[in-house]
Amino acid sequence: MGSSSSSYAPKTVYLDVDGKVQKVVFSRHCSPCDIKELLCSSSNVPRNTAIMMVDPEGALVSIDPTMPTNSPNSLYKVVPLSTGQLGDKEDMFQNVLSQVADQFSRAFRINELKTEVTNRLAMLEKRVELEGLKVVEIGKCKNDLKKLRDEMTSRGGSRVNCPCKYNFDDGKKVTPRRDVPKYPKYTLSQDTIESLKKPTFDVWHWEHNEMLSCLEYMYHDLGLVKEFSMNPITLKRWLLAIQENYRSNPFHNFRHCFCVSQMMYGMIHLCNLQEKMTQTDMGILMTAAVCHDLDHPGYNNTYQINARTELAVRYNDISPLENHHCAVAFQILSLPECNIFANVDPEAYKQIRQAIITLILATDMARHGEILDSFKQKVDNFDFTNEEHVTCLKMVLIKCCDISNEVRPTEVAEPWVDCLLEEYFMQSDREKSEGLPVAPFMDRDKVTKPTAQIGFIKFVLIPMFETVMKLFPQIEEIMVQPLRDSRDHYEELKQIDDAMTEAQKKKTESMSLGGKKK
Repeated sequence: MGSSSSSYAPKTVYLDVDGKVQKVVFSRHCSPCDIKELLCSSSNVPRNTAIMMVDPEGALVSIDPTMPTNSPNSLYKVVPLSTGQLGDKEDMFQNVLSQVADQFSRAFRINELKTEVTNRLAMLEKRVELEGLKVVEIGKCKNDLKKLRDEMTSRGGSRVNCPCKYNFDDGKKVTPRRDVPKYPKYTLSQDTIESLKKPTFDVWHWEHNEMLSCLEYMYHDLGLVKEFSMNPITLKRWLLAIQENYRSNPFHNFRHCFCVSQMMYGMIHLCNLQEKMTQTDMGILMTAAVCHDLDHPGYNNTYQINARTELAVRYNDISPLENHHCAVAFQILSLPECNIFANVDPEAYKQIRQAIITLILATDMARHGEILDSFKQKVDNFDFTNEEHVTCLKMVLIKCCDISNEVRPTEVAEPWVDCLLEEYFMQSDREKSEGLPVAPFMDRDKVTKPTAQIGFIKFVLIPMFETVMKLFPQIEEIMVQPLRDSRDHYEELKQIDDAMTEAQKKKTESMSLGGKKK
């Protein structure tokens, strides 16, 4: 009701007439001619005189029922066009013309924006269409690959080499990045900063640009940018190059790299390592964690060696993947625009390089027993001033971080098991098709999630973390206890699986006996 009655309310404007305020009231339904006549009489201007009305800034005000209202503090002025004030009239016309030109310019800009938005929408629709076609093509490719593998198996054909991104004989293949990195900056909240230091951090909630920003923050927070005189832009370029050189594997991908690096950052804080070790050691630990699985092809060392791949031949069957990760890491660092250690003394850089290589090579699980036994001999009388002791500790720390998923909460850890099994099954399927040996823990026909995890947690994770706990007792509650809980969880799942299998077996036997009686 309020809106309908307001349409009949009179309109009021205030005029400046010879320095005095003149109030003019008229109906909203008056014609422009009536309003002009009313304004003329109120301003002492003869009837039928051509007039214009301007605001205090000299801008033209339309003389019709839609004119904007004003106040006694912002008076309109009625100007007769027949007066001799030609100079003022000319200025006013010029003002009006400039306003009209500005309005036309805005209208053209709006049309340009509309055209640009329409073009972008068309491009996006085309991309969506192309992506849909890609999905169809990928499905066709998968079917073709399966047929090819089946054909190779039936013929007993030759093995396919594991693809490798880099051919070092042809020189560097890493694309230089001389531009300023443009990944969207993510500003970390105080809650994120605090949770980033804890093993409970949920790594699944972050996009790649956010993970890059978190890694960048870690380097700044630990004082590594200052310690190594890193150019912040170089640090961004290096991180982008790192991300681009992780493949889209189910498990060994950039998110795994971030996961391991975040756990290393958390252990540095939890164990107060900055008080016990040097800043150079912090840089070595973080950089080795970031680079430790670069260009992982998704097929482990056993496959590389059995299939006699290019990597296995290149590195003489000795940790072929880990050697390759190191090579790619330093290939990236060899680019001036990505060299975060460019301002480090050459002799110091040589030691940093050797230390990073040592840590990445330590992630080969074939060396697990050797490295853990060496640490066990030192842990009871550990000496932080002993270089050999500290190197051994750093090797154990990167190993802990590399296989630390079960330390995290179940809802964070369990999806990683699915990802790892998917990668294992891809490898075992390929091994079967190529006539290679298949490890039972990777065979989709033999392994389950509980059987895959129980032995690994009981005989690899818990013994290693409990040994580290001797040196850093503070990790028991936040890291070791979750491992024990995880072991109990998977043992319960296994009992349920076993019970269901037994029930199904009895049901099958019962049905079989019933069939014989008939």
